[in-house]
Amino acid sequence: MDTTRRHILDLHRRGALRGALGLGALAALQPVAGRAQALAFRSYPFTLGVASGDPVADGMVLWTRLAPEPLAPMGGMPHAATEVRWEVAEDARFARVAQSGVELARPETGFSVHAEVAGLAPGRPYFYRFRCGAEVSQVGRTRTAPAADAAPAKLRFVNAGCQHLEHGYFTGWRHIANEADLDFVFHYGDFIYEGRGVQGMEPSWGPAVRSHVGDEIHTLENYRQRYAQYRLDPDLLAAQLAHPFLMVFDDHEVDNDWAGGISEENGGRAFPVAVPPELFALRKQAAFQAWWENMPLRRAVLPRGPEITAYRSLRFGNLARVHLLDTRSWRDDQPCGGNPVVVPACEAVARPDAQMLGPVQEKWLLDRVAEGGATWQVLAQQVTVMRRDLPGGTFNMDKWDGAPAARERLLRGLAERRASNPVILTGDIHNAWVGDLRLNPLDERSPIIASEFVATSITSGGDGSEAVPGQAEILRRNPHIRFANNRRGYSLHEATAQRMTVTHRVLPYVTRAGAAQEDRGVFVVEAGKAGVVQG
Repeated sequence: MDTTRRHILDLHRRGALRGALGLGALAALQPVAGRAQALAFRSYPFTLGVASGDPVADGMVLWTRLAPEPLAPMGGMPHAATEVRWEVAEDARFARVAQSGVELARPETGFSVHAEVAGLAPGRPYFYRFRCGAEVSQVGRTRTAPAADAAPAKLRFVNAGCQHLEHGYFTGWRHIANEADLDFVFHYGDFIYEGRGVQGMEPSWGPAVRSHVGDEIHTLENYRQRYAQYRLDPDLLAAQLAHPFLMVFDDHEVDNDWAGGISEENGGRAFPVAVPPELFALRKQAAFQAWWENMPLRRAVLPRGPEITAYRSLRFGNLARVHLLDTRSWRDDQPCGGNPVVVPACEAVARPDAQMLGPVQEKWLLDRVAEGGATWQVLAQQVTVMRRDLPGGTFNMDKWDGAPAARERLLRGLAERRASNPVILTGDIHNAWVGDLRLNPLDERSPIIASEFVATSITSGGDGSEAVPGQAEILRRNPHIRFANNRRGYSLHEATAQRMTVTHRVLPYVTRAGAAQEDRGVFVVEAGKAGVVQG
């Protein structure tokens, strides 16, 4: 029996497939009396689970996607709009229903549902479920954010991402599901990987524990199928049932190392035949639509053709503002050919107008930070900001090291606006890192502007090891880096008015299921005192 079929049957055996919830899609996708089809499903339609996201003080987004045959075209759904009812309750038995409604799951958006719930009480947990015909979804647990003027005692959240299905089992997500009292999970990106399934003994950059269905993906139906394959994983399902998520994307939701309108296949040595920008725009359009369809996101994030505005800011009382950023859509192409290079290797690295966020997003971020109103300003993004002088004096051009002028503008902007305790969350590089960001990274007397916590991957890269390759040399070259680790896992954050404590939680292996969790390094940033210290 293949892995995907085994996962579907496992979900049914666990009895996790009964509950109910609803999502709101687009303003144009509201139910119309007498127009939607009532279905009698031949098989269970909620195979891809349910999720919640982007909590505010009076509500959140609730998500599901109807897919009785999840790997079939259109998830096995007939091409007709279908009504889906949702409920939010104060208790898991739904004896005290707080809000309910009906949304349309439409073929144009892959039968996804995005219900924007309002009218709930701030700072408390809720339960939710969906109904469609006689079928009832899993029951999810979510929570609202504290009121804007509230002073919560603490904020607990996880930073995680990079979940390559082929490289291992999603055991980390099962441990995240079991974390108590999380306010949210920040998913920094690489929810899927776009590459083809590993065939037989062909080389791969990681282990081949499982295999993708099909070749490298390019069309909307390809991306939909890939998301379905990932969402069938029971450990990922468990985490999304347990906590609200804040979703952003990195590169593999579209194409490895894409930058702005430029594909990885840009005519370099590895890809001598370039993909024209107008064709890459079609791929981006398909990828972004599929990403939106499969995430608990609001209508405002719906892509317009190949472009998407996914950056946004959320408030958690007076304790934290979380700014969700996009370091792919408006960045420059990676300089010097994009590979790790010795700097200076080409003039483009030193260009003063280098972009990572783009002028509009950069101004938006600094304007939001200037508003203040919270103890912690959390910049939640994808690629490493801290300077990393790697073995041999090389630098990775896909990270902020490829645009040092953009990094200097960001740090100077935070300093000039007197940003309150800025902390940067990062992922992407499949290792855990902790470091401080100085205005001048080469001068240890330069003031520390922010601290950065890079979460490792859920599976990408396989089991890993205790040390990053060349770690001793890297730490010697970079005194601002406090910690590095090459195991898989995630980081757990707890913020109070006095400090933010960060614990890196790792797994000894992911190429086999069921690994126990271990802690590797606890670090603290004291409010009002810049810099990371060992916890």
